[in-house]
Parts: sequence; C-alpha cells; structure tokens
Amino acid sequence: MGIASAFRARFLDVLASIYIYNEHRGYTSLDRVLEAVRARCADNPSFIAEVEKHRADEEKHYRMFKRWFEVQGKMPLKVDRTCGHIDHFIESVFGCTIDDLDTDAIIADGDEFEKLCRVIMITEQRGMDQVEVLLKNPHILSDRGMTSIFKVVERDEPSHWMPYDAWLRANGRRPKPRWRELWTDYWIHKSLMLAKLPAVFLDRRSPRLTAWPDEDPTVYAT
Repeated sequence: MGIASAFRARFLDVLASIYIYNEHRGYTSLDRVLEAVRARCADNPSFIAEVEKHRADEEKHYRMFKRWFEVQGKMPLKVDRTCGHIDHFIESVFGCTIDDLDTDAIIADGDEFEKLCRVIMITEQRGMDQVEVLLKNPHILSDRGMTSIFKVVERDEPSHWMPYDAWLRANGRRPKPRWRELWTDYWIHKSLMLAKLPAVFLDRRSPRLTAWPDEDPTVYAT
C-alpha cells in the first residue's frame, strides 16, 4: 500500500470511529431527552414524534457506520468522550456529564429545558455543516460506502435541529444561540478537528473496540 492509500485508509478509519462513537452517544442520550420532552410537552404529540424520529435517525446512522466497519472486516478504533461534541457541550452548559444530567430538574425548569433544546439544535447544525464539508472531501468521495452514508446523514440532518428551533419560537423562548454557546460550539469543533482527530490519527497504538457498543454499553468506558 502506497503512502497516499495508507493515509486515505487511516483517515477513513479514524473519522468513522469518531462518528460511530458520536452517533451511538447521540441516540442513547436522546432516550433521556425524550423523557423530558414527553413529560414537559405531553400536549404536543407532533414535537414528540419529531424527537422520536431524531432518535431513530441517530441509531440508523450508527448502524450504517457499523456496517461499514463490518464490510472492512475490522472493529472501530476505541475513542472516548473527549471525541464527543455533545459530551463537551453538555458539560460546558450544564456542568455535568450527559449521564449525570438531572432530567427531573430540566422538566421542572423552563429555562433549563430551553437550554437543552438550544444545545441540541446548535450541535445538529454543526453536524450539518460538517457533513457538507466532508461530502467535498476526496477521501470520502473515493469510498462508495462512506459517500452513501454521509449522503443519508446530509438528508436527515435538517429534521434534527428544526423541531427544536420551531418549539423554542412557538413557546416564546430564545432560539438564537447566546454568545457563550456559540463560542463553546466553535471551541469544541476546533479542538476536535485540530487536536483530537490528528492525535487519534497519529497514535498507531490506539486499540480497537472488542465489542459493539449497542451490544455492550460499557465498551467505551472499559
């Protein structure tokens, strides 16, 4: 394998490993968001249905990346929450991990629920922008399977942030991100692109997962 081919293979391996982590983190975290949405917005079945679709899409994306790895005949690289955009965002805005998020407090406090909706909205908008960039990347375009995955993600992304934006507007809440939220999103994105992704790329000792996270939820923690 030449240098260019080796670089391409490693790039796709690292990128897909980070994406599969984030997609798994996304749909499992949305289970907790759905608890809050169903409790706080019980009179808004259309909003609940849109969040349920969001959750289903995230799992669908995870399974597409999983299938890509299965076709490659290997497991994803073992990355951790330092590669998770939503992990960093939740910790910055709420001061705790996703797992420690107090769902009951968010249901009871309109301002906290507003922040949660806005964090999800900003994260999904960032994801949409990133997919547009990736679908112009020659390494992505050279792999038919990866291109197909990102085209599906591109198609789905608008429906992942628009419902939260619409809910905020309809309920007199602030849809426009606060400057601190924008800065947090920018900093997280840049740190992932300029530091974390290159670090994983260069670390040839990075282990691979020994089980799929949908089969063993503790695999990223071990």
